[in-house]
Amino acid sequence: MALFDYMTQDGEFHEKKFPCGKAPDTITLDDGRTACLTFGKPYIAETEGWPLTCVASGVHPEQRQELSDYLTKKGVPTEVTKDGDPVYKSASHRRKALKARGMHDRNSFY
Repeated sequence: MALFDYMTQDGEFHEKKFPCGKAPDTITLDDGRTACLTFGKPYIAETEGWPLTCVASGVHPEQRQELSDYLTKKGVPTEVTKDGDPVYKSASHRRKALKARGMHDRNSFY
């Protein structure tokens, strides 16, 4: 099984597992919305390398509570270390947290 990224019209990402070569181009979500396959290539399950403490998207230690509160308010609750570094639980969690802050990772294909 591999994970595939699907995106709705409003830019919301969803991950679904399918056997390689069996992922449909579109899926219907539980709420009736349609999401389209974004990349067409599967990636390895999110269990490898997660959770990830990200120094690059960190803040000054004095701002860690502010960052945690901001991400929670945006719907992406995120643990922030005492050094001000966010701890991402999965690739989708990381993507959502970065998007909530107006950031993106140029090396992660989204």
